[in-house]
Amino acid sequence: MYEYRSIVTRQRKWMLYLLAILVLGAAFTPYSRIFQGLLLGSIVSFYNLWLLQHKTKALGEAVAENRSVRGGLGTFSRLAAVALTVLIALRFEENFHFIAVVIGIVSSYIIMGLDILLRMTMGRSNQSGN
Repeated sequence: MYEYRSIVTRQRKWMLYLLAILVLGAAFTPYSRIFQGLLLGSIVSFYNLWLLQHKTKALGEAVAENRSVRGGLGTFSRLAAVALTVLIALRFEENFHFIAVVIGIVSSYIIMGLDILLRMTMGRSNQSGN
């Protein structure tokens, strides 16, 4: 369970760093519409990441305690959040670049993929060093 907590913490930390960079980009660059789109999508992506991690933890604890498993991993909630984000981006096109919103929505998956790749690379270098 410790390893899962460290993975969750690391992924959330990277998402918060990304959000901070996007806020700075929206505030201090002439491409504020693009950065605002990335920020909107990334905020929803961060919410979806948190929801997925929370539901995964609850599911894991239920299985470990041999309790019956109720519900899923919140797929409908995550899809609803994405649909709402897309509607917001379409309604306020003058503020949010639509493609940037879509890229922002998948940012948590990019973070998770990079985290896995980094851990695999670090694992290989630790094995060859022993």
